[in-house]
Amino acid sequence: MGYISVIGAGSWGTTLACLMAEKGFDVALWVYEESLAAEMHEKRINSTYLPDIILPDNIKISSKLEDALRRSRYIISAVPTQHTRAVFKEASQYIPAGAVMVSVSKGIERGTLLTVSSILKEITGHDIAVLSGPSFAKEAVAKKPTAVTLAAKDKDTALLLQEVFNTNHFRVYTHDDLIGVELGGALKNVMAIASGISDGLGLGDNARAALITRGLAEMRRLGVAMGAKAETFSGLSGLGDLVLTCTSTTSRNYTTGIKLTKGMKLADILAQTKAVSEGVDTAESAFQLSQKHNVEMPIVEQIYKVLHEGKKAADAVNELMNRALKSEF
Repeated sequence: MGYISVIGAGSWGTTLACLMAEKGFDVALWVYEESLAAEMHEKRINSTYLPDIILPDNIKISSKLEDALRRSRYIISAVPTQHTRAVFKEASQYIPAGAVMVSVSKGIERGTLLTVSSILKEITGHDIAVLSGPSFAKEAVAKKPTAVTLAAKDKDTALLLQEVFNTNHFRVYTHDDLIGVELGGALKNVMAIASGISDGLGLGDNARAALITRGLAEMRRLGVAMGAKAETFSGLSGLGDLVLTCTSTTSRNYTTGIKLTKGMKLADILAQTKAVSEGVDTAESAFQLSQKHNVEMPIVEQIYKVLHEGKKAADAVNELMNRALKSEF
């Protein structure tokens, strides 16, 4: 069936390693922390990110990139966005020439404003496919029904990877709009922080529904300006992921927004968990992209100012509600 390397052993990387192992693939799971790798090898659990799941025997745990990559037929990049460049600069020398690479991270790199597939292609020279959609790790690994999108430029690659990833409980659809799928996955995290702020302030269900709808409009506007298809944002990687992360306390970004309204400082919120709230850094990148492409994104702008300029959440809400009136479409 081929050898699969999963680079990054957070909750999502570990989940995908388990799904692939249960399909019969031999899987190498690269773990950044040597101590966690040793514990996972010995006890067969990821106590930091996915403590309730026993790792299948056909997952090989390694903290050495060379060991994890040398036999790869398929490589899944599950490294947090802001660390992807550093990890794959080292990893690139070990990637087999014919390996098929898939990014499952959701974010935009600070400074360069690149999506993860663009970072990986720049470093490795490989074409990169993207897997995204509404998929909390704990539900997917527990075999609860989940549907996602697999985007690749090459149709044959998309169909191949669809077969690789699809299971009876993990349904995979194909698409060819990489930038749209990636932007949906990245930008929804910013909107999830906004939704958490809205709920944390007690603004109600009406406000959340409006936020999700207008947030989707902002995501679509930026996507189209950057060459994405408008309809992509109505799909699983857009609306689907947006609804999920804007309405559940399982979402780290949503709970970050709630905590901000309770008077907690952002640095303290981020220090509480090893899991990454991708929306914090993506808010800055998204705001800069909106300026670069001259796209109006008022929710993104206000979340950027709350997170990175110390603006009060209540003032941000007031400013959004008192903007000049306009047509919806």
